[in-house]
Amino acid sequence: MADGRDYEIFEAGDVTLQSGVVFPSLRLAYKTYGTLSPARDNVILYPTSFGAQHYDTEWLIERGGALDPDRYFIIIPNLFGNGLSSSPSNARDVLGEAPFPAITYHDAIAVQRRLLTEQFGIERVALVYGWSMGGMQAYHWAACCPDMVERAAVVCGSARCSPYNYVFLESVKAALTADPAFKDGRFVEKPVAGLRAMGRVYAGWAMSYEFYQGEVWRESGFSSLEDYLAGAWDTAFAHRDGNNLLAQVSTWQSGDISRCAAFGGDLDRALASIRARMLLMPGRTDRYFDLRDNEAELGRLVNAASRELCPIPSIHGHRAGNPMRIPADRAFINRTISAFLQS
Repeated sequence: MADGRDYEIFEAGDVTLQSGVVFPSLRLAYKTYGTLSPARDNVILYPTSFGAQHYDTEWLIERGGALDPDRYFIIIPNLFGNGLSSSPSNARDVLGEAPFPAITYHDAIAVQRRLLTEQFGIERVALVYGWSMGGMQAYHWAACCPDMVERAAVVCGSARCSPYNYVFLESVKAALTADPAFKDGRFVEKPVAGLRAMGRVYAGWAMSYEFYQGEVWRESGFSSLEDYLAGAWDTAFAHRDGNNLLAQVSTWQSGDISRCAAFGGDLDRALASIRARMLLMPGRTDRYFDLRDNEAELGRLVNAASRELCPIPSIHGHRAGNPMRIPADRAFINRTISAFLQS
């Protein structure tokens, strides 16, 4: 592109959010891979996870892999708050001094649906695939757009943010906002200490007991536990904007497919609305999105075309669902998703 961007912007205009707040000139950043078929029936939607931008998730898109751009037209919509789509870091020109409003998954999916229908004329999606916050978006797509979604793969995600997950995010917020740069509800400069503290909190939750007990971090070349924490986690969020992270934590904590006018908070009703083929892929040792949440949801997907629970047999905790540098987990996901696409 002329300005050096490798992504496009969907101008959604003034959008009324679930909260009733009107967000002026809401912008959705997205990138596409592959070619849309004449029948527009080869679409895979791949929403981003916490803090991630499309650059961070492109590893799964590869020739011969599950998300093969030679076969599918893959769209990565960047979740609001990630620094590319409308976010605290780039919306001051339209918001002025007003605080960045809370944006829910329902808000995000509504704009993503507009992108597909208005920009590309897409009415059916072969697969919505997502990990973590991306997995929660996949669940929202299946519940809110049952007429469009043929398959949804929820990888290390859930239909709503569990109390346990919510408490973890409270610890993230507490670590981040303890930084002296946090004033009057926002960061006035980069929270260097807060981002480092947040990384240490993440280190404890992201990986499993088995990972630390077996000192698996040595396989990545670290010489000690402190070396691993400093090298892998102290800078894990250093390149992110603190206000953006808080905005996405808010979206995550309020996540619930039933929290909308259509379902009135009735989770059973929301799960029963899903007609797609559903693949729930929790990480066996994930502490963010516990396997038990997906187990409880599975039996309530009473109208799904098919439903399968397929835990990732990994000791890499939450990271098992985004195994860029974990060959065994990466191969497992590719095999499972490839088979799912053929179902």
